[in-house]
Amino acid sequence: MDYIACEMCISKKTIYKYFSNKETLIEESTELLHNEIHATVNNIINGQYNAIEENFEIRRSFKELFKSTETSPIYQLKKHYPEIYEKVIKREVQECNDIFIKNIEKGKQQGLYREGILSDVYAKFYYTLIFNINENTVFEREAQVLELYALEYHIRAIATQKGITELERQLSIF
Repeated sequence: MDYIACEMCISKKTIYKYFSNKETLIEESTELLHNEIHATVNNIINGQYNAIEENFEIRRSFKELFKSTETSPIYQLKKHYPEIYEKVIKREVQECNDIFIKNIEKGKQQGLYREGILSDVYAKFYYTLIFNINENTVFEREAQVLELYALEYHIRAIATQKGITELERQLSIF
């Protein structure tokens, strides 16, 4: 709270005027960040991107959003506020699952992903990998690098030859 007050050039008393305790501040901050992230993701999904471009645009937006963050926010939340972390993860897993399934279905329709794959299973594989990286990687930059490798791994597992060509194009410009 001292650090926040100092950064905002206000007193701790002012912070406590709006937030009864540190946990409330953390919960409301994570809710605000959640809303911002999902608004960005929804804008990307509603854009004119193919399924693979969509994934890379989401990666770019996360990279930009967390560029000034040294340590992984999810890692810190899990370490210092496990109860809040559990609430956040439960919500994120469901929302990410829906987003990933829709992306896989979109990719199938576009001929970028193989027809016969089980979208729900591959979505679960991918979000399990992504969340595991974020939960266990201290530094945000390292997490971002690992997430990019996980994205490549995920797409290669489900892509058609056309999808592999698009993946290679996206990797070359990322």
